Amino acid sequence: MKYLIIGLGNPGAKYENTRHNIGFRVVEALAKEKEETFKTVRLGELATIKHKSRVLVLLKPNTYMNLSGQAVKYWMQQEKIPIENILVILDDIALPFGKIRLKGKGSDGGHNGLKSIQELLGSTNYARLRFGVGSDFKPGQQADYVLGDWNNDENKGLPERIEAAKACVLDFVSIGLGMTMTKHNGG
Repeated sequence: MKYLIIGLGNPGAKYENTRHNIGFRVVEALAKEKEETFKTVRLGELATIKHKSRVLVLLKPNTYMNLSGQAVKYWMQQEKIPIENILVILDDIALPFGKIRLKGKGSDGGHNGLKSIQELLGSTNYARLRFGVGSDFKPGQQADYVLGDWNNDENKGLPERIEAAKACVLDFVSIGLGMTMTKHNGG
């Protein structure tokens, strides 16, 4: 069975350590654990790993956040992966730092990456793993906040929270959406 695991973010060193790029960080951690590297391909970077006889195609779109749907749709078609086997990992300001929440469908919640994916897939029925980045910003400062670097306290807590997100992804592909939501959405 094959899955497309999409980590949302923006390409380039300028965005590397920003809150908006947590999706990239999670898929990078998955690849690193399996000693795989990303290769530059059309519309992004790909790495393929195996977990419990499942194939995980890890994607980091290089289209910038607002056009993420282009890469998702293209690689779903290229790899012949059905919508129920995709998982999008993204930052979420509605969740406190490090909290993860897996959902099987839903609105874009104002997230431009999800907006683009929803538009190009014509559906909101795909799994998404939201990674909390908190909301410590003044009104009108949301873009600066998510495009800003993690603070020192967040940097200290990130490795453990990325591990939690990785575990959630691996459970999603091995035990399914429902059981994974039950297991991970509480903490």
